[in-house]
Amino acid sequence: MKAIALFIICLCFSAVTFAQTNIKPADAGVTYGKTVTADNALTTAALKTTLSTDTAYTGKITGTVVEVCTKKGCFMKLAQDDGKTIMVQFTDYAYFMPQNIVGKTVVVEGLARIKETSVERQIHYAKDAGKSQTEIAAIKDPKKDISIMADGVLVVK
Repeated sequence: MKAIALFIICLCFSAVTFAQTNIKPADAGVTYGKTVTADNALTTAALKTTLSTDTAYTGKITGTVVEVCTKKGCFMKLAQDDGKTIMVQFTDYAYFMPQNIVGKTVVVEGLARIKETSVERQIHYAKDAGKSQTEIAAIKDPKKDISIMADGVLVVK
């Protein structure tokens, strides 16, 4: 009887572990988190303009993914026209992004604002993104950037 109970417990733990690592590939039309549509999404350039006069923006933003957390997909970055990136994290870590999302056009829905990122946090993100020791060592100052806390992500193409 104890052996059966132990087997069932192990089976449950295996199922939970597998469920957490089974992330759908980023194909057009796939949604992560809350269901999102592409209508009325701001571009990253329009978002930057909006945040130059407002402290926050709640809504949809479209952009191209240029980086994703290599450990488990817990964040991604969207490209901006000036070469900078927008950090996108996911509300309550409720979902994660697959590695093949880099290069895809997405629509994220959530809260965007200007945020200061400490040196320590930048180093943490750089390690999670698989950056080299040279790139990590170059991080010396906090930086202010646009950050989005996304409720959902839609892969457009």
